[in-house]
Amino acid sequence: MRLMNVLPPARCVRLLICSACLLLGGCALLQKDDDDGGDKPEAASPLRLEVVAPDELEDLLEMHLDLARLPVLAAGAPIPDSELARLIAAAPAQARSLLETEGYFNAEVNAQRLPGEPPGVRIEVQPGPRTHVAEVSLAVRGPLAEATRRDESYARDAQRALRHEWPLPPGSPFRNPVWSSAKRTALAQLRAQAYVEADWLSTTARVDASTQQADLDLTVDSGPLFRTGELRIQGLEDHDEQTVRNVANFKPGTPATERLLLDYQERLQNTGLFDRATVLVNPEAADPAAAPIDVQLSERQMQQATFGIGISADVGVRGTVEHVHRRVFGHAATGRNRFELGGLRQSWEGELSTHTLPGLYRNLVGGAAERIESDDDVVTSSRLRVGRAQDTQRIDRLLFVEVERSLRRTATTRETADSVAVHHHGVWRKVDDVMLPTEGYVLALQNGIGQARSDPGGSGPFFRSYGRLNGYWPVGSWYSQARLELGQVFVRDDVTVPETLRFRAGGEHSVRGYAYRSLGPIVDGVVTSGNVLFTASAEIARPLLKRLPELWGAVFIDAGRAADHWNDLKPAVGVGVGARYRSPIGPVALDLAWGEEVKKFRMHLSVGVTF
Repeated sequence: MRLMNVLPPARCVRLLICSACLLLGGCALLQKDDDDGGDKPEAASPLRLEVVAPDELEDLLEMHLDLARLPVLAAGAPIPDSELARLIAAAPAQARSLLETEGYFNAEVNAQRLPGEPPGVRIEVQPGPRTHVAEVSLAVRGPLAEATRRDESYARDAQRALRHEWPLPPGSPFRNPVWSSAKRTALAQLRAQAYVEADWLSTTARVDASTQQADLDLTVDSGPLFRTGELRIQGLEDHDEQTVRNVANFKPGTPATERLLLDYQERLQNTGLFDRATVLVNPEAADPAAAPIDVQLSERQMQQATFGIGISADVGVRGTVEHVHRRVFGHAATGRNRFELGGLRQSWEGELSTHTLPGLYRNLVGGAAERIESDDDVVTSSRLRVGRAQDTQRIDRLLFVEVERSLRRTATTRETADSVAVHHHGVWRKVDDVMLPTEGYVLALQNGIGQARSDPGGSGPFFRSYGRLNGYWPVGSWYSQARLELGQVFVRDDVTVPETLRFRAGGEHSVRGYAYRSLGPIVDGVVTSGNVLFTASAEIARPLLKRLPELWGAVFIDAGRAADHWNDLKPAVGVGVGARYRSPIGPVALDLAWGEEVKKFRMHLSVGVTF
């Protein structure tokens, strides 16, 4: 890098002189005699230093001036007057050199000795106006420039990103640390676009101290565009190499961008087959147009059992057991079984799915059985599904055929319902953190069509649609989130679909202030499930303690209900306050909510530990 200044040449080299002084320790200091031994009281400081300057510059000078470092280097020894006089005389030039690194090229600095013992020095600084960036010229040479002239879309995008994301645009304060950081960032950004060998040909900052303006002139050589070649896979013992190739989901010759490789690496880890996955492009490839991609893997244990215990205001104390077999009967398939045993809910879920197929698809067969106890009824259900899933970076899709049966019992009634249906589920997500999001959104949509039969009742077709949108965004030092949930089952009045396809509201993830599944149509004094659903929630939270940023306080309002028809739906409202602990395994929530309809408080607790 070259740093040029229109001021006299002596001033142009102050930064270099200052740096040399700092490296060499500045000056010769008196040291204690080597034979001076024994324990002695800590000596008083040999110098009093006062710096009068704006706060940020005061910190800079107090850290780097030789006068500021003198007490430490002198180790309590007295300072000869001649040495102190020399340091005072040199202080203004050294201070101005330091201030120039912060963009102040017209600073006035005065240093004077103060009377008294120990000796004192006052440094007074008038920094003057700060220099700002006036113009930025960023030229590109090499294959990227040639591809741009050929009007290749990828080259245009890479150049646009390089220029638009330049960290020091016109109007920015010119500071030497930011100038250095901007060059590193821009180069890293270009290398992330698959120009792995990109490097600066020249970088110049021309500073005009009379106008407080800096013109930046940079030229970068992009080097060749690296494209993906063969996958060199290492670390496999039990699983198939073809599975790893399917997870890549890109063709040879694709630009080997940092995003492409990181997404591939994350997909490998999300398969559940590997403890560790590392994906890198070989920067020393003989042919950058077909650069080998090195994939280093460490496989997980073939079988794994996980035990958990937790408590929730909705279902009470619960224990869970989950077993995973990652190569069932020696085939490229994963089997999962999960059992949950709680006071109000007992369930089993199982799935057998293939490892990743081309296009990031998986074929699967699964089943479930569940028993849920509410204040007014007990619902048991079972289902069997066969389908095909696709898991991508931002979107998960699931298409399946499902056979389902449910039994609902109250003190006086018994209702059964069966269905055969085709369903499509999708989840679209764009959040900063999947487990603990603070910005972005998650949209879940479900649609299904099929035939249902109920007793009492009849049989007939139905269509089910459900959507849930969660949004997250920061508001100053606060973090807000909102939820909208809508659902409807379209079916004749004399036909009832299975309970798991219908809706109820109430509870910690629905409408707080009300019991779990307590907000629905009331038939003969008993809460039942409905064909339509509406819930909404708004919450704002912030950390409570600086020393414990994971602990948040929150204020919220919820509203919603399930009903048989939209005309019958009158939302129940709950308001309250809560505490959140953002643990590595997910949020732990404690809420105190007032149910406006029931006129009482309800505590909602959700906490779980996996071991």
